[in-house]
Amino acid sequence: MTERRTVEVGALARVEGEGALHLTVEDGAVTEVRLEIYEPPRFFEAFLRGRAATELPDLVARICGICPVAYQMSAVHALESIFEVEPEPAVRALRRLYYAGEWMESHLLHMVFLAAPDYLGLDDAFEVARQHRAEVERCLGLRALGNRIVALLGGRPVNPVGVKVGGFTRAPRPEALAPLADPLRRARGDAEALLHWIESLGVPERPIEQELVALRHASEYPMNEGRIVSTRGLDLATPDFDEHFVEEQVPHSTALQCRVRERGPYAVGPLARVHLNADRLEPAARAAYDRLAPRFAATDPYAGVFARGIEVIEAVEVALSVVEDYEEPRDPDGPAWEPRAGVGWGATEAPRGLLVIRVETDERGDVEEIRIVPPTSQNQARIEQDLRELAPELLSGSDDNARRRCETAIRNYDPCISCSTHFLRLEIERR
Repeated sequence: MTERRTVEVGALARVEGEGALHLTVEDGAVTEVRLEIYEPPRFFEAFLRGRAATELPDLVARICGICPVAYQMSAVHALESIFEVEPEPAVRALRRLYYAGEWMESHLLHMVFLAAPDYLGLDDAFEVARQHRAEVERCLGLRALGNRIVALLGGRPVNPVGVKVGGFTRAPRPEALAPLADPLRRARGDAEALLHWIESLGVPERPIEQELVALRHASEYPMNEGRIVSTRGLDLATPDFDEHFVEEQVPHSTALQCRVRERGPYAVGPLARVHLNADRLEPAARAAYDRLAPRFAATDPYAGVFARGIEVIEAVEVALSVVEDYEEPRDPDGPAWEPRAGVGWGATEAPRGLLVIRVETDERGDVEEIRIVPPTSQNQARIEQDLRELAPELLSGSDDNARRRCETAIRNYDPCISCSTHFLRLEIERR
C-alpha cells in the first residue's frame, strides 16, 4: 500500500512577504517540493533603466523596508566602481555604522518576533510579549537604537535617503554622534542578555551538509566590502559572480533561484558570515561565538538564530567603535566625479546575506541595465533542498506538526520574500 502525505501551507506565517509551501512524500521519498513565491513581480530592474545615477541609491531603498541600507550600499559600490570614486576613511566608517544600525533592526525582529515563537511553542509574537515581557522590551529598546542610527545617517529609519556616490548627503557633526556612545555601551549588555535568553529556549539541532557563501574582508567582519568566499573553496571578486553562480527560473516562483555552477544550492546569511568570518569578530562578539562554538561545528540552519545574536553584539561593537573614533569627513560633499559609460558590480552583506548588484551606465551616467540578486533568491533553492531532506522525518507525526516543522525550517533562513519578487523574464516569439 502506497503511503502518500502532502503538506500544504497556503500562506507562510511570520516571514516578510507572501509565500506558500507544497510538499509531497510517497513511501518515505519526496516526490515534490515547491516553495512558492507568488507575489507579483515588482519590475524594479525595468523601471530603474534610464534613471540618473544620482537617483539610484534613493530608488533601490524602496525595494525593502527592512533592509534598505543594503540595497543602497550595493548600488553605490557598483556606481563607484564605474566612476572610479574612492570614499575617504571617515565615509567608510560611517557606512559601517549605517549598516550596524540596520543589522540591529533586522536581526532583533527575527530573533524575538519571528523565531522565538517556534522555540517557545507559541503561535505568535503577542504570546511572546505576554509571557516574556522583559525580553521583548529589551529587544524593542535595541531596535529603537538601530532605527536611531539609520535615521541619523539616512534622514529617516524607513526608506532612507542619505546615501550618495562618494559619501552622504549630509555627514553628521561629531556632536551629533556623541550622544550615541552611552546608549551603545549599555546596549552591549542588553544584546548579550538577549542572546543568553535565546540560548535558553532549547533551539533544536539538525546539522545538514550545505555550502555557505559570504563576503570575507582582509581585516574586519564583512559588511560593505570583501571577496566572495565559500565553505567549499570559492574565493572570487564580485565581478566574477557570473562565472561561478547561475540564476534559473522555476515555474512555481516569481523569483529566480541561484546555484553554484556544477554544484547546486547554497546558503547566504548570518550563519554563513559567522562560519567564514569568526576570526574577524570584535572581542565581545567573539566571546559569544566561542561560548556557542559547538553549535557551529556543523552547518546547521537552526544555529542561524545564534549567528544573528552574535551579529547584534558585533553591530553594537562596530557602532560604538565608529562613534568613539569619529572624525568628520574632510570633504562633506564627497569627491568630485564625472559620469561615464561602464559596468560596475557591488556586493554587500544584507542582514539576510549577500546582496549583489550589477549596474551598466551610458555616457551620461544614466542606468542602461541593472541586475539585482537578493539574498532570498539565493537561499530559495537551498530552502527547498532542506525541506526535501526534512520531509521523511514528518511521516510519523500529525499534519499540524508537519506544517509547523516545515515553517520553522523556512523561517531559519529569515526569507524576505518581497525583496526577491522583482525578477521577470519575458520572451516574445513573433511569427
